[in-house]
Amino acid sequence: MALRLSAGTLANLPQGVAAPEYDRAALSPGILHVGVGNFHRAHMGVYLDRLFATGRSHDWAIIGAGVRESDAAMRDRLAAQDWLTSVVELDPEGLSARVTGAMVDFLPVEPRAIVVGMADPRIRIVSLTVTEGGYFLDAEGQFDPDHPDIRVDARTPDQPRTVLGVILKALRLRRAAGHMPFTVLSCDNLPGNGAAAHRAVTGLARMTDPALADWVAEAVAFPNSMVDCITPATTQRERDLVRERFGIEDAAPVVCEPFRQWVIEDRFPAGRPPLEQVGVEFIGDIARYELMKLRILNASHASISYAAALLGHRFIHDAMADPDILSWLRALQNREMIPTLPPLDEVAYNDYLETVIARFSNPEIGDTIARNAADGSDRQPKFILPALRDAIAAGKEVSGLALEIALWARYLRGVDEAGQEITIHDPLAQDLRRRAKELEADPLIFLRNIRVFGDLAENPRLAEAFSRWTTRLDEAGVREALKVYAAQTV
Repeated sequence: MALRLSAGTLANLPQGVAAPEYDRAALSPGILHVGVGNFHRAHMGVYLDRLFATGRSHDWAIIGAGVRESDAAMRDRLAAQDWLTSVVELDPEGLSARVTGAMVDFLPVEPRAIVVGMADPRIRIVSLTVTEGGYFLDAEGQFDPDHPDIRVDARTPDQPRTVLGVILKALRLRRAAGHMPFTVLSCDNLPGNGAAAHRAVTGLARMTDPALADWVAEAVAFPNSMVDCITPATTQRERDLVRERFGIEDAAPVVCEPFRQWVIEDRFPAGRPPLEQVGVEFIGDIARYELMKLRILNASHASISYAAALLGHRFIHDAMADPDILSWLRALQNREMIPTLPPLDEVAYNDYLETVIARFSNPEIGDTIARNAADGSDRQPKFILPALRDAIAAGKEVSGLALEIALWARYLRGVDEAGQEITIHDPLAQDLRRRAKELEADPLIFLRNIRVFGDLAENPRLAEAFSRWTTRLDEAGVREALKVYAAQTV
């Protein structure tokens, strides 16, 4: 019978499962994290667990928080097991499991409670994994003051509903009390995540209190960070794995790849834990590292996912085993993505690409195509379109990037090449699907979605290449289009 995870059962964990090597009762909070999903618990939660095990920095424990309905469900699951999480690393050479205990509380999913938590002077870092949509940015990556949720928070700053509004109210309270502001640390996968958080928070502040906006811009640090660890969603498959393989009954386990990387700009006026002791890299400017990861790893996920879904693949590792998808990925990266990257002395981009391909090929991860294909209207403007803009500005080739967008449009019709239905998960799904279905009559209607493409909708090079690929996809199919591009015959 599996052992139900809780503080009371830590001493009796099954053999081979690592337990926290520190006294959790002696921890005190220093970080409030918004968005306690799988990635946070596989990434920051693991790094801090490792740090605490060295005997250091026990005043930097995590308090969880969230503003969405799914956050409430996560809080309920974790509360029943005293905020503990089992983390399984899916190494193809042999799986391993540990129970992490860096989180000591999870606030009620209610904005007022989170404001009080952030205002606590013990909290010196507020970290975020709120997805790309949580920053309310437009297609050009600028703060969108016209978003309905932002307008509500601007009208009622003392009753915020968004994470941005909550952060602002807490900062306002700290300033009034004479407490030092916390650092806002974004851990989301988007270009210049710290700069994006800065634009979003100050943008909302300027709608209500320009003096507060000036103070935030001057006094609050928003370091950029690059985060990397492939972490699939938890389904019954993962819960069964943890129970059957490791003998633990965990309502919210995390499985992830063994690779883990975190590079952070070292700007923390209120202090930070010495995470460099456990492998985190602190540097002055991470822009080039971050750009490398976004354009090679994140863009590769997008590049293969739509083609893979249309060809009937279910998992990322299945896509990597398809020679046509693999050839397409290598060709797109080497011909169009990597050439947009500035030199990085410490890294050979082609070697990094091959590392990414090896990670994607790990069958133990079980990362689904559906997860990586979801929310394209958020992901494409972050991972694909910036490279397209740079390529256009430099006069470089854009045919493969146009094919990637054409594959996304074909996917959004909701039917794969075998006639099987595809479920589309996207906040703009209705409009995108309508546009995708009308491409035959109007080849450019898809690109005219200004919310996604911005001024790219008017670019003649993109328009010509996109129209050509949509026609080829309809006439010859996905696999033939991939082969044609990889063979450089277009």
